Amino acid sequence: MWHLSLSVRSRSELDTQSLCAALATDCPTAWNDDDSFEFNLTESKCKDLRAMWNTRMRGLIATDEVLKVFAKHS
Repeated sequence: MWHLSLSVRSRSELDTQSLCAALATDCPTAWNDDDSFEFNLTESKCKDLRAMWNTRMRGLIATDEVLKVFAKHS
């Protein structure tokens, strides 16, 4: 089995909550005590884990870019 874990904390708690919400339909997340969340991916094949990881990262990057645009115009 292949396993990856990521802990995420953004510029603000609200941005972190938004990033967590962006993953709501993709994978389970768990909040840590320090205003961050984490998620874990486990796959039997490395190529499948890489594909899942890339999908999650693209979603987080896209959400982060949207949050940056909103921050500029608020």
